[in-house]
Amino acid sequence: MALYVFITLIIHKINHHLQNSMSRLHMPGSDFDADELSKCIGELVKLDEKWIPEGEGYSLYLRPTVIATHKFLGLAAPTSLLLFVITSPVGPYYKTGFEPIKLTADTPYVRAWPGGTGDAKVGGNYAPTMKPQAEAAKKGCSQVLWLFGPDDEITEVGAMNVFFFMINKETKRKELVTAPLDRGDILPGVTRDSILHLARSWDEDMDVSERWLTMGELVEASKENRLIEAFGAGTAAVVTPISCIQYKGEDIKIPATGDLTHRIWDEITSIQYGKIEGPEGWSINLSKP
Repeated sequence: MALYVFITLIIHKINHHLQNSMSRLHMPGSDFDADELSKCIGELVKLDEKWIPEGEGYSLYLRPTVIATHKFLGLAAPTSLLLFVITSPVGPYYKTGFEPIKLTADTPYVRAWPGGTGDAKVGGNYAPTMKPQAEAAKKGCSQVLWLFGPDDEITEVGAMNVFFFMINKETKRKELVTAPLDRGDILPGVTRDSILHLARSWDEDMDVSERWLTMGELVEASKENRLIEAFGAGTAAVVTPISCIQYKGEDIKIPATGDLTHRIWDEITSIQYGKIEGPEGWSINLSKP
């Protein structure tokens, strides 16, 4: 079996995610050698080779983690840390597989805010979402579409970034839109970055934008038949098509699953499984000689 690792997770992004998150929590040691860690992860994957499941949608999930290990309880920066990597065989993120999901934006809760920790990979971003997620499930929805501010700006979906493919009202051009990172409340996901890179490299007649999209603009686009498709994107789910968003008691219907969503899914998973050559430096073959 050829062992492939999506190298953006290990080298190009581990430095940004882990080091920035550690810095945000005022953890010492955020200047660790990311290249050395990537080599360790490569050896760990070889060691756990037998745990790698086979089949589409299955993989060995890698989770680099840092915890404080100082010998006292108190509200202060840690004096000692433990950096370790969890490996776990995983199947498709949703039981429905690559089937469209329904979201709800009708929640009084907020996932993140400017100046908070929304752009850091910390447990505190996830624990408060358990209750809203349970309430969403009772409504028949798979995830919460998180909004922010008086204009209901769209931020993320569940624990994933979110993309909308639509016809821009002003330019009349097709546009792939996701939230920008400049405010500090959006997680700079690896899959998000990969999708932006791929979409901008294609010779397609469309614009790829990082801008704030409001629910008002989305509702208007839906009513004017300018909303083409939508999907969530994350390491575990890769790409998840969205067919409906519940907002202010109404359902916004979205065509699913669209051609662009399919293309992104096919291209990213094919790169991950070593079926096709990805951009330079994205993948490494860890097969034993």
